Amino acid sequence: MLTPAMLKTLPAQVTAPPYSLEDVTPGIVHFGVGNFFRAHLAYYIDRVLGLPGCQDWGIVGVGLTGGERSEKKARDFLSQDCLYSLNETATSGESRIRVLAAMKDYVLAPEAPEKVLAYLAAPATKIVSMTITEGGYNIDERDGSFRVSSKAVQADLASPRTPKTVFGFVVEGLRRRREAGLGGFTVLSCDNLRHNGDVSRTAFLGYAKALDPELAQWIEQNVTFPNAMVDRITPSVSAATAEMLNRKSGLEDLLPLVAEDFTQWVVEDRFAAGRPPLEQVGVQFSDAVGTFEHAKIRMLNASHLILSCAGTYLGLELVDEVLADPKLRAFVDAMLDRDVIPTLHGPEGVDLVAYKQAILNRFANPAMKDQVARIVGDGASKVQVFWTETVRRVLEQKRDATRIAYGLALYLEMLRGRTEGGAAYEMNEPTYSDEDKALAVSDDPRAALALSAFDSWRDLMTPEFEEAIVRARLAIREKGLREALPV
Repeated sequence: MLTPAMLKTLPAQVTAPPYSLEDVTPGIVHFGVGNFFRAHLAYYIDRVLGLPGCQDWGIVGVGLTGGERSEKKARDFLSQDCLYSLNETATSGESRIRVLAAMKDYVLAPEAPEKVLAYLAAPATKIVSMTITEGGYNIDERDGSFRVSSKAVQADLASPRTPKTVFGFVVEGLRRRREAGLGGFTVLSCDNLRHNGDVSRTAFLGYAKALDPELAQWIEQNVTFPNAMVDRITPSVSAATAEMLNRKSGLEDLLPLVAEDFTQWVVEDRFAAGRPPLEQVGVQFSDAVGTFEHAKIRMLNASHLILSCAGTYLGLELVDEVLADPKLRAFVDAMLDRDVIPTLHGPEGVDLVAYKQAILNRFANPAMKDQVARIVGDGASKVQVFWTETVRRVLEQKRDATRIAYGLALYLEMLRGRTEGGAAYEMNEPTYSDEDKALAVSDDPRAALALSAFDSWRDLMTPEFEEAIVRARLAIREKGLREALPV
């Protein structure tokens, strides 16, 4: 177990926080305390806390779900006073290890909802951040509206003082702030979504308008929702990986974490109640976040998903293993070179070809042990976020859609739940109904074209393009994936 008392006697290879833990007070509440948050936002805030006069930006972590796994996670965090170690490892194998102490508390919302609301309503809280996954914003992909009709939202609307969703918690916290004569705060999404701030605004205002239009108007005037682009590969940590990390650090950390040495965060400078000096610790503020988002989502996230679909279908477990296959790498290279880069307007001054090479180098990092299962989870939401713009640009510009058809075919074949060798696996598609799942596993290569994952470009789905996807699916089944893929 890692405790504050141990920080004075850490092994020589481990760096301690450069500030006194007793001086840190919370100014941020974060929903969704996963590995990415711990290696990204919390990593930057940990560095901020080492700056003079910046100790009031500590973080309170909030878990939204109950159950045995969530309860254990909460116990582990609290038993270590929310300390944990981060091993940053480059593709070369070089690494550095540090203990992070940016989190001051961890609250499991189902067990202590009033404590969460008290933190949200506290005058010291300036930012409410979140990593709730791409599909966690409850947005109807057909028209971009907030799905008020969902069961969880309806339950919160019926009992708004005792919320269970992130929307209910945040809006109730804001209601209490207004009642107390306080101002609003910044709602900061750290999820891989295009225009994630705009999506957050739609979601939280959608809930607020359904609850109380007058409160919604106050939120519009007192809360900001900056867009942000986030980037860092942070794999899940198995028991074996945790043991390896602890051997390397010499610690007995219940929550060790590994991440690549690369990290990037580009944010709009729109903060309703002040912000930490993030620009002093490597964060870039920009009014053109969208161009960074487009490049990252369409190149990194899209190719990450393609490789992981291929790995899942072939029975491979790690991204670097998939990328090491010459035919799979050639396919991803060709998609990026011929389908993505020519249809992408990247950030000013960024060489997209060099960016592509950097991405693939990062994916090849064996130290990440980046599990394909983590990446393909909730693939329906990710396909629409990561692939839509490329699919639409290729079809609208009447470019060669062969590789796009194969990419979509690969996703659909992966959904069937069997590897190329016949081994069964279970897919994690929380947005799919039983009817959707029946379409996904159907032997009919056309059936799954009706899935919602295709809705974002449904208007461009010509019979010829549908036929290309069907042919690609059949080729994968008949020839095997490696032989079928075009380059």
